[in-house]
Amino acid sequence: MTSDTRIVGIDVARGLAVLGMFGAHIGVIMPFDWLEPDTWSDVVSGRSSILFATLAGVSIAIMSGRTTVVSGVDLSRVRLRLAVRAFLVFVIGGLLIALGTNVAVILPVYAMLFAMALPFLRMPPLALFGSALVIAVAVPLFLATVGPLLGDPPNEGIALASDLFLNGSYPALLWIAFVLVGLGIGRLDLAARSVQGGLLILGAMLATLGYSVGEFAAATLGASSIATTEPHSGSPFEVVGSLGFALAVLGICLYASRVIHRPLFPLAAVGSMALTVYTVHIVVIAMIGASVPGEDDNSLWIIFVVVALAAASLWKIFIGKGPLEWLLAVASRSATRPPRADRLDPATPQQRNPES
Repeated sequence: MTSDTRIVGIDVARGLAVLGMFGAHIGVIMPFDWLEPDTWSDVVSGRSSILFATLAGVSIAIMSGRTTVVSGVDLSRVRLRLAVRAFLVFVIGGLLIALGTNVAVILPVYAMLFAMALPFLRMPPLALFGSALVIAVAVPLFLATVGPLLGDPPNEGIALASDLFLNGSYPALLWIAFVLVGLGIGRLDLAARSVQGGLLILGAMLATLGYSVGEFAAATLGASSIATTEPHSGSPFEVVGSLGFALAVLGICLYASRVIHRPLFPLAAVGSMALTVYTVHIVVIAMIGASVPGEDDNSLWIIFVVVALAAASLWKIFIGKGPLEWLLAVASRSATRPPRADRLDPATPQQRNPES
């Protein structure tokens, strides 16, 4: 399998993450209760974006060689391509924020996470998982202790940096843990059923541990920024629980895509052009008004999902790569393309076979 070959299960999982973020942005969601099916849609809150970030790490692993990391000049080119992609995603995110919706746009932080992952590309999976564990435990404690002491930022630049790395809905200093886990997972043989089953089992265990212990801590110690499992709280319990959820979903999607490939095509189509679909849905929210959600039911969410599945499927069939994905691919390839003189045959620098 070459590095350009798509793993359908990853696209399916990414499609679920994007559609889940639709729900978090425009859905009518009530606090989760196992005994109330009407509240089960709360599963998308926080967890969809964490799944999205974890899959970013998997994508980085695929771009940098999958199970065998590229080295030398090839590694430098991969890093440059990732840096170019991060810059463009950051710009797109800034433009979406400028639309003035009530959505906490993830793309600027997503771009920062790509850039922050660059030094970790050659790290082995176990070291990546260990680093993520340390971050998951230490950073929430750091943010809870130091965050309140920082006060109001003295200027807009520091305010932006603080929002991106410390105090926003997706603090990059903490969320890099999800990317590192995804990067480690991407170094594994994702086609192996043992890996797929392991992701499901380990994910279920982590989700159970994180959420159950978190609920116990909140009930015993009183809810706080640390003792809670609330979405976007950034507590160690939410990090572990939501990461476990992401791993379980990925394991299921990798296995399901082998068993029921065709029915999952619309989801995979959305996932293969996630940046485009995400961007379009923010633009549409801006067009219909920043007051959403505000309906009494989830009909708007359903409409967004159906349109996204249909439009992405048709685009995939008749055109192929999503427009923003095409832009990122062309820009990153252009940035790393060697000068024309370097591409000539060294034996005959002035002559080339016109049929080659």
